[in-house]
Amino acid sequence: MARRSGQNGYVERKGDWYHVRFRIDVAGQDKREYRSVPLCPVSGPDKLTKPERQRKAREVIAAAGANSAALFEKIEAINQGNTFQKQAEWWLSYLQTRRRRPIAPATVSGYKSYFKNWINPVLGDLPLASVNNLVVKGLVAQMVGEEVSAKMITNVVQVVKGVVASAVNEDGEQLYPRQWNHDFMDLPIVTDQHRPSFTSETVTAIVEKAAGRYRALYALCAASGMRIGEALGLEIDKHILDAGLTLHLRQKAWNGQIHSFLKTGNARREIDLHSSIAQMLVQFIGNRKSGLLFCTESGRPLSPSNILSDSLHPILKKLGQPKAGAHAFRRFRATWLRMQRTPEDLIRFWLGHANKTITDGYSLLKEDSQFRRKIAEQVNIGFEIPASEPDVAPKTAICTQTTSLSTLP
Repeated sequence: MARRSGQNGYVERKGDWYHVRFRIDVAGQDKREYRSVPLCPVSGPDKLTKPERQRKAREVIAAAGANSAALFEKIEAINQGNTFQKQAEWWLSYLQTRRRRPIAPATVSGYKSYFKNWINPVLGDLPLASVNNLVVKGLVAQMVGEEVSAKMITNVVQVVKGVVASAVNEDGEQLYPRQWNHDFMDLPIVTDQHRPSFTSETVTAIVEKAAGRYRALYALCAASGMRIGEALGLEIDKHILDAGLTLHLRQKAWNGQIHSFLKTGNARREIDLHSSIAQMLVQFIGNRKSGLLFCTESGRPLSPSNILSDSLHPILKKLGQPKAGAHAFRRFRATWLRMQRTPEDLIRFWLGHANKTITDGYSLLKEDSQFRRKIAEQVNIGFEIPASEPDVAPKTAICTQTTSLSTLP
């Protein structure tokens, strides 16, 4: 690479113009190619003296990066196929197909957006070996300059780290081990995240103003603490048990499809409902015997974004409340359960969270269905259900579309 540092080029005359010839590295070629760039006319007002031509020639060569070791490394990385972007593509594919904790499609979608919008424009063509604290510092500075949230910047940096760490030798040892320095990167500290929740009064008002299936959906989410994808993945004949008193969670809806897996292993669980919610579910189901609990007229899963734009956000606007997503119902439920002094291991079980201590693993409360139902009835739901019955959802179609993890692209 030292030979890239002292090239001055060769100034020659071609017809009525002076040109500078120099060599430059080009992707896809082992040898550098010659390039000829016009400098000035031989005569006329724009004519340059010999020293001026030589000075301009050096400027042209510098602007092209012909003497740059960085350009040489970049071209070498492209030619050898070990750029950051190439490794990132392999890493993302590996995460989806590995046996040990393959990532979900929603996570894949998020990572792809990170690469497209932030990472690849800055790091994509760089040699993987050159991605270090200084390079990531530049990425962080760019994102901070565009007022990206601290949480998003932290997530993006974590993905960069994962890509670099994924390059290993035949012994499974990292090829480019890094001691990442967040202070040197000036990585923002995540504080005061926007995590909206609802009060009991707000949930009551939302459920009262909601129409049709949305009323039943909001009430069920607030009374169970389910994730929205879990609620939209419920099927009447598979997951609604004991006359609506128990939910059997084994699948979720995402991007218009039903996936036969949940966010984590702990998300496979039963949720015990208060009798008032169970009665509401029975009324909402009506004469339907199968299919999705919440679906479109064609039987397909509802879209979370459409739920927000068509119903929840307009309702919140009418109530004078700030915008919030369906996860605010989940936070409401977690808060209500703690206010009622529900056993912590039971809260984690109903919400689908992992155990925190060894004692949690010893406890058998979550296996005692009678005790769980007793507690669910005692703690109640924390909001009021309108006296009028919600409309029954469409029953003309049944959604049976299921996508297993192994068949995902």
